[in-house]
Amino acid sequence: MFLPILFGFLVGVALCLTFGTVFFALIQNSVDNGFRSGLKIVFGVITGDTLFVLAALLGTAFIPKVQGFENLMAIVGVLFLTAMGLVNIFKGTPRLAYPKTRFGNFVYYFTTGFFLNALNPVNFVSWVAIVAYIRSHLHYTMAQQYGFMIAALVGVFVTESALAYYANRLKRLFTPRVVLIFNRTTGVVFLIGAANIAYNRLLEPLSKAMNW
Repeated sequence: MFLPILFGFLVGVALCLTFGTVFFALIQNSVDNGFRSGLKIVFGVITGDTLFVLAALLGTAFIPKVQGFENLMAIVGVLFLTAMGLVNIFKGTPRLAYPKTRFGNFVYYFTTGFFLNALNPVNFVSWVAIVAYIRSHLHYTMAQQYGFMIAALVGVFVTESALAYYANRLKRLFTPRVVLIFNRTTGVVFLIGAANIAYNRLLEPLSKAMNW
């Protein structure tokens, strides 16, 4: 049981070090607004990942089939990432009206992390692929599968929390010029993510359906 847990933890760490939208949003918010804001984003991300892992382990048969639901989620994801990308590129740092109450503040950052993670179909596909691999190739028992995936989630949480902590600790290195470059880079990453979802989930299936 030790090896599945160890491998699961390492997989969780590796998933966090792919420089995607969540990575850049986490670093940016931690630098701009402190470690606690980054940690709230992490809670949102880990909640989304937990739902993905449960769906991958238990199967998706219990999820009601809604006509066009996947396409709708893809469209929402494209709009969400495009909006965040444009804000970062043209305004440098997104200055939204942050809620003043503790609860409102938590909800804002939590939902940011959750939607950045959940609206990218690649994340769900990744967890499903991991579960399929440990079942078919590594032949893990059910207990080992749960141990592996729980350890992977712990790895995600620990790594992203560390990223948020050290990003804020290195805040003094982020001069106005560095922040401007970083924010614009973040915006480009968001737009690339939106384009990727639009092509793979919307344009390509449409092209195949119409024989283009």
